[in-house]
Order: sequence, then C-alpha cells, then structure tokens
Amino acid sequence: MKDFTLLVGRAAIGLLVAGHGVQKLFGWFEGPGFTQWTSLTETRMGLKPGRFWGTMQILGEAGGGVLTALGFLNPLGPIGVAASMAAAAYKGHWGKPIWAARGGPELSVSFLAGAALAAAAGPGRYSLDAMLGIRLPRWVTGLAVLASAAMVAEIVRPTVTPRLVGPPPASPEGNQA
Repeated sequence: MKDFTLLVGRAAIGLLVAGHGVQKLFGWFEGPGFTQWTSLTETRMGLKPGRFWGTMQILGEAGGGVLTALGFLNPLGPIGVAASMAAAAYKGHWGKPIWAARGGPELSVSFLAGAALAAAAGPGRYSLDAMLGIRLPRWVTGLAVLASAAMVAEIVRPTVTPRLVGPPPASPEGNQA
C-alpha cells in the first residue's frame, strides 16, 4: 500500500508542478509562454537576467515535475521542484495573505511540501528508478542540494544599495592649504 500511495502522491504533485512549468514554457493551460514569462521574471520579480532565471524556474517546475511524477533520478526532481517553489513563494507571493485567491503562497508552499515528502520517502517500488535499478550516489544528491540552495540564496539575497553612514570622506584636494 505504501508504494501505491507514493506513486499516487508523486504523480499528483509531479504532474501538477510540470503543468505549472509548461504554462510558462509553452503558454499551455492559459499560461504566459516563454517570452512573456522571462520578461515578467525580470520586470515584476526583479531577477536579472530574466531569460536565465525564468528558464531555471521552468526547468525546476517542468523538468522537476516530470522526474518526480516518474520516480526517475530521485531525488533530483523533488529538489528542483522545492527550489522553484521556494523561489516562487518568496519572489512572487511573499507578504500577501497565505491563500492563492489573494495572491499568496498557498500553492507554492503545498508543492514544496509535496516535493519534500517525495524526496524524503523515495520513489517507491512503482517508479522508473526501481524498474531500472537506479540509485543516485549521495554526492550527486548533495551537489544538487547545494546548487539549488545557492540559486535560492541568490534569489532571496537583499539587493539594497548600501548607504553611507555619516558625512562622505574629505577629498585630497580639500586638505591642501
């Protein structure tokens, strides 16, 4: 029963997140499509260059969602989904009420939680990993976690320009008698 439940959960989370990604990539399901998405990534979210960050978001969602749904190369799919959803919750929905109807992070937090469960529980017996006998080395998982964490850290990094405290230093010309 556990393996069947993992299959259902992986498929639901993975396919919904993948659909969320293809909205951005192809404009399917009333999505913006690649050009509009990458423009929004830069102008509305302030992530520059928008083409790079928009592509990373699409890869995390569409690619990570498909890998999660198939139980293939686990936990790379859930890691990609989790990173994308953490970034989305922060950049797209932070500071709003929790519910999606009000623009809040409800959906991204739900997808993030599902990805965390999929990564922690493993893909189960009904997965491509089990059928093909694939088990990723821990160093690959560690590298994926570090790379994703670095990208999320860059996204949430404050971009405030530091201000001078006190008066500016005197110029060398002003010190001459």
